Amino acid sequence: MPKLSVVVPFHNVGAYAPDTMRSLANNADPDVEFLLIDDCSTDDTPYVLDHWFDRVPNATVIRHATNQGVAQARNTGIDAATGDWITFLDGDDWYAPGHLRALVDRVERLGCDFARTDHVQSDGRNRQIRYAPARFRDQVMDPRDGIAPASMVTMVDYPFVPFGIYSSRLFRHGQSRFETRLRTAEDRLWVWRLHLKATTYAALSLHGVFYRRGVTTSLTQITDNRQLDFIPSYDLLLEEVAQDPEADRFLPKAVRTYCAMIAFHMAKADQYEPAVAKRLRRDVSDALARMPQAVLDDTLATMDTTRSTLLRRLRGAHRAA
Repeated sequence: MPKLSVVVPFHNVGAYAPDTMRSLANNADPDVEFLLIDDCSTDDTPYVLDHWFDRVPNATVIRHATNQGVAQARNTGIDAATGDWITFLDGDDWYAPGHLRALVDRVERLGCDFARTDHVQSDGRNRQIRYAPARFRDQVMDPRDGIAPASMVTMVDYPFVPFGIYSSRLFRHGQSRFETRLRTAEDRLWVWRLHLKATTYAALSLHGVFYRRGVTTSLTQITDNRQLDFIPSYDLLLEEVAQDPEADRFLPKAVRTYCAMIAFHMAKADQYEPAVAKRLRRDVSDALARMPQAVLDDTLATMDTTRSTLLRRLRGAHRAA
């Protein structure tokens, strides 16, 4: 049985997949298996995977007959994984040589349920380290302490699933799967659930995973209805947090983050397809009405003027409808 399973979804990233596959080959180890999920690519991604397959030991290619999205692609990899630990990589990103060995060594030394790492953001020739916003480094912590307070940037504001390693215990009996109904923002809900349900975690000072920013095929670049899936994602989150024994502790953070996401998308509304922008304005007004109103009042009172004014206007539009 391998120590680590690496789940890598690919969809139409043929221009970048050679770098990804080369980095997997540079991290090959008898204790590591690579699960490569081709999510029905229509470019030359399948050719790249076939070309590199023999150079990546312990690799398995799993092909979806239809495009099912990154959530299902990750779930497919989880279901096939046999390692003690699972990590994820996007098909257009890459590892530094030796990163996976260091990742396993560090988390096994600490013995926690999961660990998150920093990452290197790649924008053309520019490189910049992005740090996980943890209070402490290389020590075991309570995941719930990584959620609050609402006024600070915390670990649930670092929703990059690939920048971490997760015990296979978290995935037993169908647990910790990604919501396939969500085409975007599935990572944000997943990270919140992780911090609510796991027992221990750590933040590791490792900078061996590279995130390629601004890729045209990235879901962050789309302009259609998939962008609006942050709304059902945060609706699910609010429902679950409201039922948590520590709801009073975590609802302010959940509402504030939801409001920040609304403001972020409204600032980009003119980049979306016209019908999508119209639906966005309607749906976020409805979403504000569904939030716990007392918590929303407190949130708007403490946000910056630009965002609070926008959100109050959207809230008022729903009341006037």
